[in-house]
Amino acid sequence: MSLRQYEYALAVAEEGSVTAAAEVLRVAQPSVSQQIRGLERELGVELFARTPSGLVPTEVGRAFLREAEVAVSASRRARATARAGAGEPAGELVVAAQLGFGARQFPGALGALRGRFPRLEVTVLEEPSSAELERLCRRGVLDLALMAACEQSPADAHRLGEEEFVVVLAAGHRLLAGDRVELGELAGQPWVRFDRDSALDGVLLNALRDTDPAPATAARVSQTATAVRWAAHGLGATLVPASAVPRAHQHLARPVSPAVPQPVIAVLRRAAGPAETALLELLRKETWSKPEPEPAPALLSPTP
Repeated sequence: MSLRQYEYALAVAEEGSVTAAAEVLRVAQPSVSQQIRGLERELGVELFARTPSGLVPTEVGRAFLREAEVAVSASRRARATARAGAGEPAGELVVAAQLGFGARQFPGALGALRGRFPRLEVTVLEEPSSAELERLCRRGVLDLALMAACEQSPADAHRLGEEEFVVVLAAGHRLLAGDRVELGELAGQPWVRFDRDSALDGVLLNALRDTDPAPATAARVSQTATAVRWAAHGLGATLVPASAVPRAHQHLARPVSPAVPQPVIAVLRRAAGPAETALLELLRKETWSKPEPEPAPALLSPTP
């Protein structure tokens, strides 16, 4: 097996066809087909299933492609490091965020980073599963990751602030009349939820554990933008990080009470280079919500 075969398989999975993958890779279609057949023959498994909509990775194919992506990313980073030497950082910077985190903060920070290092190519991934994000961090695949917890991640972790979660409701919903929505008032409300292995679904279940321990599910989605749109159209409420709500739907979002915050922790890979260190500093300068101070205890008047 070779890295070229991994790259071809990843391109086929991304594009959904050998023809489209060949165009992206700028190689002849028969070459891609030959490499994929050789890879499947060597592995002894079928990586792709042919469907009316194109080539779709099989279950074993999805597992293989996750590891292939790790290998290809590591190879690209090694080449970039060797070529850059002590000069200006170049090549690929791989960044990942827990789904919904940093949607408002990343664009400005990455724009400033590219202005500083124009030869740098940044790949940003959103990962719904916190366990998978932890795994990628431990393996050193990611240059920088944003997550809510990192007990088993590298020691070089930095708390940037918090993501406050908000509920998004349909236009005209009675609870939009207030500045904040009590979670108890949402009992029995149908929800647009996230995939079962998504950290965001865990946040919802934890937030509702006292008021609605078995929330009704109107639909399950994989992306925050989809959840917000569907909630806005009346399918059900959804709970997402405030920064993940597009500007066009912010009038439909309200903070909840009790508040639902999640810490935002930036984790750098071990032996971080100048590009990821610079990105961390740029993210620090972005606006993140901070924990609200605990109310001071009331002073009791002396009993006469």
